[in-house]
Amino acid sequence: MREAALRIDAATPASRDRAVDALRAFAILGVVLGHWLVTALVSEDGGLHTASPLQRMPWLAPISWLFQTLAVFFLVGGHVATSSLASAQARGETYPQWLRARLTRLLRPVAALLSLWMLVTTALLALGTPWPTIHTLVKLALSPLWFLLVFATLTAATPLLTRLNPLWPLAVVLHVDILRFGLHAGPSWLGWVNVAAGWLVPYTLGAAWTRGELDSRRAARVLLLGGTTATAALIAFAGYPASMVGVPGASVSNLDPPTLAAVTFGLAQCGLALLLRDRLRRAMSRPLIWAATALVNLSAMTIYLWHQTSLTATTAATLPAAHLPGLHTTPDSPAWIAARLLWLPAFALTLALCWTAFRHHEQTRRRPRNRPSHVLHRHVPPPKSRNA
Repeated sequence: MREAALRIDAATPASRDRAVDALRAFAILGVVLGHWLVTALVSEDGGLHTASPLQRMPWLAPISWLFQTLAVFFLVGGHVATSSLASAQARGETYPQWLRARLTRLLRPVAALLSLWMLVTTALLALGTPWPTIHTLVKLALSPLWFLLVFATLTAATPLLTRLNPLWPLAVVLHVDILRFGLHAGPSWLGWVNVAAGWLVPYTLGAAWTRGELDSRRAARVLLLGGTTATAALIAFAGYPASMVGVPGASVSNLDPPTLAAVTFGLAQCGLALLLRDRLRRAMSRPLIWAATALVNLSAMTIYLWHQTSLTATTAATLPAAHLPGLHTTPDSPAWIAARLLWLPAFALTLALCWTAFRHHEQTRRRPRNRPSHVLHRHVPPPKSRNA
């Protein structure tokens, strides 16, 4: 294993900013662990339905602060996309060529996920499985697709966003929330404007990072302290939920669609991420840590798309045995939390099987055949950027 790690380390271009890859891996794994900890499939009345420990144990809300890391992923996504676009333009590539390359890797793994669940749904219907149970399983397994749609849309719009000030989408989120919660006015669909505007904030921060506007530690501290203060004030005085993920039965969700509190919380996360860059670069100089990070990055979409399938598959496969604590039981006590922690290795093993079966859909060959085969692809960095 150490020899393989050393080969990966040696094959990595010196110009690559490993902190960017570390932040992307952290964001993906944070989402995966967060979903595994706060999503329960409860066996009841001959079927399965979703529940959350946050519903009955609201004091667990700080867990969502640790594992709701999507803002960091959009920050890195905006940085990498704008860097990659600059590199492509320097090489003389057209926008359609660049976009096709970006979206192909992003969307190819989706076909495998949809195909499998079409087969699973057909089989469950043929076996007479109750429709509510099928709906629960399919909805949970395909829930990661909403993020992919938003991310693909922002990627396609990157040429228009390279110079957009993050304050503009932040102002949109603010005004939408004033109309929704302050004035109780506007159409019912108004909140969904924040799906685009809310995630535009960290995405355009990523573009500002590429432009060199966030290189100073002062800018990162302003984001961290300002975002933390604003979030605390919104929760304490404006009635926003403390949880940064959706809670079944709650009247307001910070994530579905994103609220101002979710966006200011994301600003704090982005500030912290930017502050940690130097430490992450030092940590990534260790071959074993870097090899693990590189592996996650090469399979980021596969891990993300299949992590909910691993949860549903493990839960459904063990259902005939018994109502197992932490897996099929209602998440209403610390005992459930302890039992769920013991199930995490089983979820990881199922995800590893999915990764083995479907990672080739993401890890396509993207270099000429006369280039040496590396674990990491080489790239031409644009000014002020070292990742593509």
